Amino acid sequence: MKRKLRINGHSHLLPYPEEIPQFMQDKGIFWVDKDRKYMLQKDWSRPVTDSSFFLNEKLEWMERFKIDHAVVLNLSQLYGNGLRVEEMKQALRFQNDFNAKVQHDNPSKFTCGFVVHPGFVRGALWEMERCVEELGMQLLCLPTHYMDTIGTWRCIFDEENEPIFEMASKYNLAVEIHPYDGEKFIKLENTAWRFHLIWMLAQCADAYHFLTLNGYADKYPNMRTCFAHGGQLAQINLGRRIQGFDGRPDLFEGKTHPRKSVGHKNIFFDTLLHDTGGLELLVKNQGSKQVLMGLDDPYPLGEMESAVQSSYPGKILDLAVEQKIITSEECDDIWDKNVIQWLCGDDDAAKKKLVNRILGNDGGS
Repeated sequence: MKRKLRINGHSHLLPYPEEIPQFMQDKGIFWVDKDRKYMLQKDWSRPVTDSSFFLNEKLEWMERFKIDHAVVLNLSQLYGNGLRVEEMKQALRFQNDFNAKVQHDNPSKFTCGFVVHPGFVRGALWEMERCVEELGMQLLCLPTHYMDTIGTWRCIFDEENEPIFEMASKYNLAVEIHPYDGEKFIKLENTAWRFHLIWMLAQCADAYHFLTLNGYADKYPNMRTCFAHGGQLAQINLGRRIQGFDGRPDLFEGKTHPRKSVGHKNIFFDTLLHDTGGLELLVKNQGSKQVLMGLDDPYPLGEMESAVQSSYPGKILDLAVEQKIITSEECDDIWDKNVIQWLCGDDDAAKKKLVNRILGNDGGS
């Protein structure tokens, strides 16, 4: 019997300061200070709260908590919104090349995502082709919302982006939907961390709303979408969306009923809900097969070791088993089988290749 793997489906990694090209700092796009204490952008900084933001320290952290493999998303600061086109292309290319190198150099430890800017669909398709064909990447990272070429904020599941989803389906890609930049288009003062604690979850719910209304899970059958942070508000407002659809059909002409996507095999959610009540609702709504482990490490809103919260990576699943919200078999699958299903879909050869890579049996990347 093959051993159960522990795969973290939602992780982040910072380049070491010296790996970030000088132009990124010169243009105020993104950099890390020499002491590795802050990540910075023009007029913005955020403390580096854990040493496992960086590669070698991340590997030690994974070893300590017996995490076999991690899915590394792009950095939210590098979605490229509001940058001039050439700067945006260079910044995203740097992120994708960095992630590709991490995956190439550490094949048993990391599967890394790549990012494109949907405001420039043709360029996005070229970059998708490069990342899949040349760099061997299989995970597309997209923001819940982005700024188009005339400065309007739009939802990622806008019909203009269908060529991106078509290519994702053609390449059998996993897709990660992650929120960011809410303070740029939600006209509220950025105080008390409201954009991370409340609005990010609303951004995920908004993106889920349009994925389901447009029926994309069926229209693009080889694209599998995972929503960050459990798509938390998408779970609690399911009934309201169903009632709205039924009560005002005139507003939803040509759209797909929200019920059709509930528990859909191509829509996944990570476990980062912070409490077992939230996880219980997610499992009840979508079924445990659509749930995969997401620690969001090493951010302070991730499931990190913390004396204050008496927390550690994997705690929410351990509690859920204790409270009989899920069985121990379902818990194992959330760590292992479900993450692999999201990454590979029904491609058995891809699954086998990934498992061999994690176990170090592939003879290279």
